[in-house]
Amino acid sequence: MIVGVLLKGYSGFYYVFAEDRVWECSLRGRFRVKDQDFLPGDRVRILPEEGDKATIEAVEPRRNALSRPVIANVDQALLVFAMTSPKPDLNLLDRLLIQVTEAGIEPIIVFTKLDKYEAALTTGAEEPSITDVYRQIGYTVFEVSNETGQGIEEVRAQLVDKVSVLAGPSGAGKSSLFNALSPGKKLKTGEISLKSKRGRHTTRHVELMVCAGGLVADTPGFSSLFLPPMKRAELAGCFPEFIDRRSSCRFNSCLHDKEPNCAIKAALENGEISAGRYEHYLIFLQEVIEAERRY
Repeated sequence: MIVGVLLKGYSGFYYVFAEDRVWECSLRGRFRVKDQDFLPGDRVRILPEEGDKATIEAVEPRRNALSRPVIANVDQALLVFAMTSPKPDLNLLDRLLIQVTEAGIEPIIVFTKLDKYEAALTTGAEEPSITDVYRQIGYTVFEVSNETGQGIEEVRAQLVDKVSVLAGPSGAGKSSLFNALSPGKKLKTGEISLKSKRGRHTTRHVELMVCAGGLVADTPGFSSLFLPPMKRAELAGCFPEFIDRRSSCRFNSCLHDKEPNCAIKAALENGEISAGRYEHYLIFLQEVIEAERRY
């Protein structure tokens, strides 16, 4: 038997990538009896048969699993946001950072449309980039142009031997990024609606595809995303720039909102942390508190 990664299921067959090829697999009867569920990303053991046919003999335990998108054993999430056209929704970015980190997945931020941003910057139509804010916090950040290829090689190197998902809002260039990373395989791209300045969703399903030495899932755009279940005291731990400063707060139970002698608010006043990130923290804090009251 050989071990591979499930790419997708279709019409009763499962397609598994193993030993640099794709196998069309059927199930052993015991899986049908057990009603075993299979997710893209599942590591499975297969028994090769004639040609590219095989049977799935066993499923290995999952390291993690996401419900949206539905996928398992993800190593990293590439959070794809345009630098301009449309402007990046940083509230959504911060939500996604919390979501993937809490799921045990490494977040990688990819800002696209670098060429358009630089052109707008020279005319004064854009403000200086916010990418340094996230780099200083400690996140891995790439700036790329899907059109010119700038920064693409660095992202491609990040994908080798990993299972990755592309996530982010419509119009950010996820499908265009995949096409730039893997020129031989084209995903449909959506144009930007001039009226709404938002992109049209072009991804309808989730499947893993071989890309740049790894496996990548181009996932549907997120129109809304709730924070994972947590207690109010846990939220600050989802903001890396808060973690080392919390011990300097006057109260151990400080929520960094209205409490006096708060080290987080002092850092904000001194310009040591991002005002936008802190604003998002307060928004998320209220959401967590409201969720606590409901449940």
